[in-house]
Amino acid sequence: QVHLVESGGGLVQAGGSLSLSCAASGFVFSSYAMGWFRQAPGKEREFVARIRRSGVSILYADSVKGRFAISRDNAKNTVYLQMNSLKPEDTAVYYCAADGGVGVATTAAEYDYWGQGTQVTVSS
Repeated sequence: QVHLVESGGGLVQAGGSLSLSCAASGFVFSSYAMGWFRQAPGKEREFVARIRRSGVSILYADSVKGRFAISRDNAKNTVYLQMNSLKPEDTAVYYCAADGGVGVATTAAEYDYWGQGTQVTVSS
């Protein structure tokens, strides 16, 4: 059974940092690209970052480029999202997701597995 479990969310002041983790099980983690998405109240789920199987190729949304960093540890079946210089507009539920395809997936529909999400709240 596939499980993706996010952790590390919380409340932080603007300008602060948070580090999210997503532990995967039930599938061959190293064979999947991993992504982070977020969804704010009343808004659609939006792409944040993506990392390919080997960790070499990385893609970020323009809104987080230079502030967020995605990484993965295939030995630990875990993907991370380091978030720095946080802004109130970063407030959302953050989800990790797994993509078994070979393209550069940046839409939610392209991902196969999803976690339950972790809340990130940035106060001004």
